[in-house]
Amino acid sequence: MAGAAAKLQDRSDSAEFAKLLEESLGGQESFTGSVVNGTVVAVKDDFVMVDVGLKSEGRVPLQEFRKPGEELELKIGDTVEVYVERMENRQGESVLSREKARREEAWVELEKSHDKNERVTGVIFGRVKGGFTVDLGGAVAFLPGSQVDIRPVRDVTPLMDTPQPFHILKMDRARGNIVVSRRAVLEESREEARSDLMDNLAEGQVLQGVVKNITDYGAFVDLGGVDGLLHVTDISWKRINHPSEALQIGQTVDVQVIRFNEENQRISLGMKQLETDPWQDVEAKFVPGARFTGRITNIADYGAFVELEDGIEGLVHVSEMSWTKKNVHPGKIVSTSQEVEVMVLEVDEEKRRISLGLKQCQDNPWEKIAENHKEGDEFEGEIRNITEFGLFVALDEEIDGMVHLSDISWEDESEDVLKNFKKGDSVKVKILEIDPEKERVALGIKQLSNDPFAGAMEGVKKGGVVTCTVTEITSGGIEVSVNDDVKGFIKKSELSRERSEQRPDRFAVGEKVDAKVVSIDKKSRQVGLSIKAREVDEDKQAMQEFGSTESGASLGDILGAALKENETKAD
Repeated sequence: MAGAAAKLQDRSDSAEFAKLLEESLGGQESFTGSVVNGTVVAVKDDFVMVDVGLKSEGRVPLQEFRKPGEELELKIGDTVEVYVERMENRQGESVLSREKARREEAWVELEKSHDKNERVTGVIFGRVKGGFTVDLGGAVAFLPGSQVDIRPVRDVTPLMDTPQPFHILKMDRARGNIVVSRRAVLEESREEARSDLMDNLAEGQVLQGVVKNITDYGAFVDLGGVDGLLHVTDISWKRINHPSEALQIGQTVDVQVIRFNEENQRISLGMKQLETDPWQDVEAKFVPGARFTGRITNIADYGAFVELEDGIEGLVHVSEMSWTKKNVHPGKIVSTSQEVEVMVLEVDEEKRRISLGLKQCQDNPWEKIAENHKEGDEFEGEIRNITEFGLFVALDEEIDGMVHLSDISWEDESEDVLKNFKKGDSVKVKILEIDPEKERVALGIKQLSNDPFAGAMEGVKKGGVVTCTVTEITSGGIEVSVNDDVKGFIKKSELSRERSEQRPDRFAVGEKVDAKVVSIDKKSRQVGLSIKAREVDEDKQAMQEFGSTESGASLGDILGAALKENETKAD
């Protein structure tokens, strides 16, 4: 009996103890997995001791109390929220987490914001593959790289550790995933700013924008929700070959609205319009004949552009670059960025054009040629070039004179005569003409000797009668030789006054005939002859010698007498 009583007493004591323990713990089993308030009892180098009213205090890593972008301010006695993971671990300490407490709290608030489509505040604090991590007040979210900004961002460092608004794109509490976007917030703000900007936009307005994109013809500037085109010609008063020479993507610039088309919403911008126009009173600065030193800014096929001062350029046409180098690309005479001395030739302020001369600042070698050489002088020079129309012979180191094809030989004016010469050969020539203004020296080779045709033409003149020898018979007439050097031709219609006698075949090669000279072509070195004209002239002469019908003789008598006289002369 005594033993049974003892057992009953033990059971009673155990039940009482269990009841007292439950009361003392206050149902602490419910603590696990919940967020409770605790008191900081100690702050160590790496951890914080927190008392949440359990049997033992909990150890929380000090790092979990730090917030991105904020300094840690924690002292003993502070009340903090922590998450109870376990009542106690092997060391008998409560297992607490400040990070999970913040996360649980943040998830509740974030879900509310997500349901209401409201913005949330977060801090970018790390980089991960494909994007960045964002602290949303304890909950960690993923920010894709494409959602950081409206434009691609090369360096995100300025955005990190700075509180800023985000828009929640997706939430999955079961998986603990949150995806946010900063770009969506910027686009909303951009649309608001765009609406305000378009309502108040006007030509002449000065705005600040960011260079968004650069092309060959200009740059697109983001004015805050709307883009405007800054053409390359409106970037600066001075020459800019490519917009990248003056601008870079992401650069903040001040621009003026030049044109605004409300129908298509196109905006044309300018930067140089905010500066003083350097072309004002340019005619007073750059007087024709004045010399200036400038820098070559651009070279084209037709000349070179010279910057005289900021924003003012002039063109040196290729014809004004050198006294002697003709048909040469300007790039072989000057180079980009080269400093040169030029002379102002002409100024057109209205068209914004200044014509410059480079050769005018150098000695004119053509004037020296005119001083040192005279027409009629003979000299020997090197053949520097051979073309289809003649030879170029050196007068000095810079200047060549030209021997035209027609001035090479008295006898042959065809291109075949050029075969007798080679580049580099030395040839004797005669100066025919010197024209410094036209920059031309005409030379001749055939003029070194007398024209054989001129001697052969002695006694042969237009209107005279010559005796010639038939050398060839053709269907169109006969070729004849007046002498050894002079050739002639009698057309078929000129062979006789009688049409029946106008037959080339009635003549024979070697036969001598008398004909009248009707034309002389010195260039082709030929004479035109006519038997018909000679016969007509003889008839006129006979009428004059034998009288007229007034003396009682008939025309037939006169002609008969003339013919008889001719026969007598022939015998």
